[in-house]
Amino acid sequence: MRTARNVKVPALPRPGQDAATDEGVLAQLAALQHMSVNELKAKWEALLGTAAPNNARAFLELRIGYRIQELTYGGLSRDTRRTLELLADEVEGKVARKPMSGDPRNPMPGTRLIREWEGTEHTITVLRDGYDWQGRKYRSLSAVARAITGVNWNGFRFFRLDERLGHHRGSEP
Repeated sequence: MRTARNVKVPALPRPGQDAATDEGVLAQLAALQHMSVNELKAKWEALLGTAAPNNARAFLELRIGYRIQELTYGGLSRDTRRTLELLADEVEGKVARKPMSGDPRNPMPGTRLIREWEGTEHTITVLRDGYDWQGRKYRSLSAVARAITGVNWNGFRFFRLDERLGHHRGSEP
């Protein structure tokens, strides 16, 4: 049995990249306005694979229009979907994941960790759900340490965080 390796999947077009694709999408979107509610519900089933949730014309047109564009141009990126899910959970008061404060070694959000590496001083800001270094967000201190050094490090060890006290050793005078 042969397995495919290094098969390059063609990228989906982006809006404005291909006039013919854009015209096709616009034609489909315009056609939605001329469909009956029953035709919209049938289109919904064809595109989404489930029965339409209601008979609200505006809702059906908007959601079907989004789905047409999603199928043609691609949907939201994984990171964008994750961010939206976390925001929705936050608005609804749900705890999406274990809070960082559960580990006593984690400094309070807003704390700045400063570490010199090979003659360069690096400043990391502790966020509520990760760490910021040079404007980029990381999920763990180990990921930040790897980005700085190019090799795997235990993040708490690299930033010299005291396991018992949960603060930066070098922050005391």
